[in-house]
This record gives sequence, structure tokens and C-alpha cells, in this order.
Amino acid sequence: MIELRVHGRGGQGNVTLAELIAMSAFYDGKSSQTFPMFGVERKGAPVVAFVKIDNKFIRSREQIYGPDFIIIQDPGLLKAAEPLAGAKRNTVVLINSSKLPAKACPNYTGKAYCVPALDIALKTIGKPIINTAMLGAFVKISGLIKLKSAIKAIQKKLEEKYGKEIIDKNYLAFEAAYKATKK
Repeated sequence: MIELRVHGRGGQGNVTLAELIAMSAFYDGKSSQTFPMFGVERKGAPVVAFVKIDNKFIRSREQIYGPDFIIIQDPGLLKAAEPLAGAKRNTVVLINSSKLPAKACPNYTGKAYCVPALDIALKTIGKPIINTAMLGAFVKISGLIKLKSAIKAIQKKLEEKYGKEIIDKNYLAFEAAYKATKK
């Protein structure tokens, strides 16, 4: 089973990112599960979302303490919280940052990637909503999800609330982050 955690702040789209990853895996024919962890926090408070992906039915419902992937949507959480807690030697970390991984996450010795998701979102979407950009980077670094499945997940998830213009902007953010992420 592949397990990942998404760390960010309320309002950044952390739960939506986790849902997009789980939906993408489902469209690839895998079992997936996602759930958030937050209390009565308001916008801006730390939020964690969990995703599990497997080729067989997932029975476990517990939180993830030793993730295979950690996605950090707000790099400020590296100082304000402990998003790297439980990271294993082979845990892959993806950070929303325009810095080099060694500068963005200096205390982590494992594999880390950075993508300027905020810059991409502001340029393509016009708002600081980075979840589809982070999805593009995750698809690139993980190899767990097919591109067409992630695009389908964006379409299905966003068509519930938004029109074609917003969906197209999110595709652009997804594509730009996929291309900007160096593997």
C-alpha cells in the first residue's frame, strides 16, 4: 500500500488535492481512500489530509504515521508544525517552493522536490489555489497515476462547482507544474 500525507493550511485546497489524488488512482483501477484531519480550525490553520492507494481493497482506516510521500503545500509549516514527522529514509517530499529542495527543506536527507505551485497558480488561475498544480507535480514525481486519470479527476471534481473556464485554468496549472517539476 502507498500512503501519503498532504500538509497545508485551511483554504489552500489540501482536502481537494487529496481527493484528486484518490480519484486519479481510482480511475487507474486502483483502490484508494482519502480523509482529512482537522477540528474546528478556521481558514489559515494547519490541515492534514491522508491518501492511501493500493491494488487491492483497503481495509485500514487509521491515520498515516510513516508515509511514502509527503506533500507540503505551505512551506511555512516546516517551521510552524512537524510535517516531516514519521518520514522514512525513502519517503519522498514534495514542497510548494521556488527554492531548491536543499534550501526549502534543509533538515531532510531523503528525496525532496520543489515546485513553484503558488507562482504557477497565480499565473494560470489568477488565485493562490495550488491543489491542481501540486497534483501535476505529484503525478510527475510519483509515477503512481496516469496523466489521463489525473486530468479526468480534475474535470469531474471541478465540474461540480465550476464552469469550463475555471477547469481550463486548472488544467493549465496542472500542466505547467508537471513540466516545471524536475525528476
